[in-house]
Amino acid sequence: MSTPRKYHHSHEAPVGMFSEAFARLPLEQLADQSREANLARVDTVLRRGRATSLEDFAALISPAAGERIEEMAAHSQRISQRFFGKTVRLFAPMYLSNECVNVCKYCGFSRHNDIPRVTIPVSKVVEQAERLARQGFRSLLLVAGEHPKWVSNGYVAECIKRTLPIMPAVSIELGPMHTEEYHHLVDAGAEALIVYQETYYQPTYEELHTMGPKKYFAWRMDTAERGYDAGFRRLGIGALLGLHDWRFEAMAVAAHAQHLLRKCWKAQVSVSLPRMRPATGGWQPKTEHLMGDRELVQTICALRMLMPHVGITISTREPPALRNGIAPLGVTLMSAGASTEPGGYDHFDENAWQPTKEQPGEQFHIADERAPADIAAMIRSHGYEAVWKDFDQVLVTDPSRELAPA
Repeated sequence: MSTPRKYHHSHEAPVGMFSEAFARLPLEQLADQSREANLARVDTVLRRGRATSLEDFAALISPAAGERIEEMAAHSQRISQRFFGKTVRLFAPMYLSNECVNVCKYCGFSRHNDIPRVTIPVSKVVEQAERLARQGFRSLLLVAGEHPKWVSNGYVAECIKRTLPIMPAVSIELGPMHTEEYHHLVDAGAEALIVYQETYYQPTYEELHTMGPKKYFAWRMDTAERGYDAGFRRLGIGALLGLHDWRFEAMAVAAHAQHLLRKCWKAQVSVSLPRMRPATGGWQPKTEHLMGDRELVQTICALRMLMPHVGITISTREPPALRNGIAPLGVTLMSAGASTEPGGYDHFDENAWQPTKEQPGEQFHIADERAPADIAAMIRSHGYEAVWKDFDQVLVTDPSRELAPA
């Protein structure tokens, strides 16, 4: 388990980190401005075809902008095609462990939930990667709860090394670590680091994360920057919608992404706004915090208009009809055929790609249960290319390596 050092005893963060800038951001005022924006303000941004500030973004996620969602979608699609082409990258999550020392009231892996706990052996990780490869995947996201017994003993690094011959692109979504700890995972071959703040509203964050290292708000917020210092070439951030006011969360994610684009300019930044799904423990979001399908589409289009170069991820948390409709409007990354239980792919029928039994150790139950091939076919039906592979370790050049003499 990696516990914060300076953040343990102080609310201060190193100069230049997002947690320091975050404290000065008027996010609540911007969320209020969004709720009150009128159509004239929205149309000013739409005539320009781009959002150039957080104030513009606030206008685009306003109730008033909902009347212009078709125009926003057209702008978003045009911008996305310009910078990403007509492509959507597919990836698969693989859950290594559901063992966790944190108490997070909304999470199926929370320490207080009575679920079967397991960390799968490296040999099983390889078998699962081979199963996913037979479905077409070449991009893998390794996910796990936060527990010291597998973080500190080289287990994750070994999983990365053993899956790389099968999956040319390996990303990780783990509990926050120190930069020097991330160095080992980058050296093992991991190319991307994903970490969601869950909620950017600190009072709610502290209410929901009561025990374990995850309770340190600023430490988690600066994880992407520590990962960048370690050499990750992709950084992913996001908020879990349903924990607090979704407009506040969307404003915070946009501000965080802008910060990373300025500071971590050598990395590709991606954002995600996953919505709450049913999970063990029975926690339910407040009705006023829920985001509807139309509002999610509107927000994704607004993110694209604000940040043309940023990757936008939509996961199997979302229902098939929504994913079908949003695929050509600005999304650049989609998961498919996912299991959120460690070792869960062992129990999938490889022809139908459906679970053959219940998965009691899952983090949450997905909404889009279609097979990867069906998701790829859906993407192609829009005239887009489903990209299984866009990176390989052989593309990475070691700048310290001298060219051999002619």
